[in-house]
Amino acid sequence: MKWVTRERPKTDRIACPWLIKSFIDPEAEFLYVPAEEVLDVAAQEGAHSYDAPGAEFTHRDGLCSFEVLVEDHGIEDPAVKLLARIVHGADIADDRDATPQSRGLLAVAEGFHLLDLGDQRQLELSLPVYDALYAWCKSEVEAGRAA
Repeated sequence: MKWVTRERPKTDRIACPWLIKSFIDPEAEFLYVPAEEVLDVAAQEGAHSYDAPGAEFTHRDGLCSFEVLVEDHGIEDPAVKLLARIVHGADIADDRDATPQSRGLLAVAEGFHLLDLGDQRQLELSLPVYDALYAWCKSEVEAGRAA
C-alpha cells in the first residue's frame, strides 16, 4: 500500500513510516508531495494519507500522527507506547519535555532535515535511528524502567 504525506519530513513524517513498516504494513511505499497535493495524490493512488491537514491519520485530540497510528491500529506493545511518548515530545512544541529523550530525537530529526538529502534518502538514513530507539525502549520496558 502507498502512504502519502507532506514533503520535507521532520520527526513525525519519518517516525510514522518506521511504525507503519514495522507494525502495520511491511510492504508500504512512502510518497512525499507538496502539502496542498497530499489528499489529491492519496485519492489518485488509492493510498493512505498521514501527517497533513485533512489526512486520514494526522494530529488529533493532542496526539501526534505517530500516536494516532498506534491508537487506530491497536498497537499495544509497551515499547512502542514509550517510543510514541518520545516522538510526541519531539514533534509537539508545547510538550518538548514529555520525556528526557524527546529533545535529543528532535535534534537528530532536525539535523537530518538540515542536511537536505532529499525526502527518500532522509527516510532511508533515519529508519535505523528508530530501530535503535525502539531497541532502547524495549530494554527500558524489560528492565521495568519505563513508566
